[in-house]
Amino acid sequence: MIELRKITKNFGNIQALDNFSFDVKKGELFGLLGPNGAGKSTTINLLSTFIAPDKGEIFLNGISHKKATLKMKMSIGVIPQEIALYDDLSALENLQFWGDIYQIPTKELKNRITEMLKMVGLFGRRKDKIKTFSGGMKRRINIAAGLLHNPNIILMDEPTVGVDPQSRNFIFEMIKGLHQIGKTIIYTTHYMEEAERLCQRIAIIDQGKLIAIGTKEELYKLLGDSETIILELSKNLDIEQISHFFGNFIISDLSENKIKIEGINLKNNLSEITTYLKRSFINIEKMDYIKPNLEKLFLKLTGKELRE
Repeated sequence: MIELRKITKNFGNIQALDNFSFDVKKGELFGLLGPNGAGKSTTINLLSTFIAPDKGEIFLNGISHKKATLKMKMSIGVIPQEIALYDDLSALENLQFWGDIYQIPTKELKNRITEMLKMVGLFGRRKDKIKTFSGGMKRRINIAAGLLHNPNIILMDEPTVGVDPQSRNFIFEMIKGLHQIGKTIIYTTHYMEEAERLCQRIAIIDQGKLIAIGTKEELYKLLGDSETIILELSKNLDIEQISHFFGNFIISDLSENKIKIEGINLKNNLSEITTYLKRSFINIEKMDYIKPNLEKLFLKLTGKELRE
């Protein structure tokens, strides 16, 4: 349904996207995961036809962006990262404004506004000015504005930034509901937990380049059999000594009395490590096993933390 082919986009001397390609199937909830400045918002702006690529081509339902019609553009709903609302207007007035921009007939618009306000849980606040709303409530009205024209394709650019946990969970359930009724959704985030929780497939992007793409299970396989355990000890440990003794593992000092051990088949060799610690009169106060996750994969592929 959506295809980006070898997209390059520059802003002056800054290369936002470099030979960037991926595809999204109809009805898929697709995640675009990467740190701030990776090129996620640029991708959303390209897909929404707000800007054009310098090189490459974008296809929506097999039609090139170069031949995009107004009807084709109207099939896309954009939820921008920035709040696109007027503070001195009520929630109802803001939605009426955006409905007029979409040229939705008056009677249909009235019904759509009511439907959207109920969907985002703010029908009871419809006459209140946006400036009286919390950050999470503004986000929800922002989403309602982008869905007024009932688009088949929804582009969501970090829709939970700066919201409280309750609003975040509300937005998650809303997104799941949209997915269940067959909407095609591209969801950008720099939160690994959000991508893992929501998305069927995930593209990992960094510095405008595609780093990896696949389902969670497919991406985890790229980590191989590497495991991570964090130990909280009864006293400090000589890292150099234990690293020399267990040369197959990467051992690092996290903080006072806490170490991280990484390696293949770590669980099978844990008894040897605990025996070594006991001989050194060091007790394990706490042990945490870290499951494979996208944070670890990003670190392995790029050499840096996802949130850097």
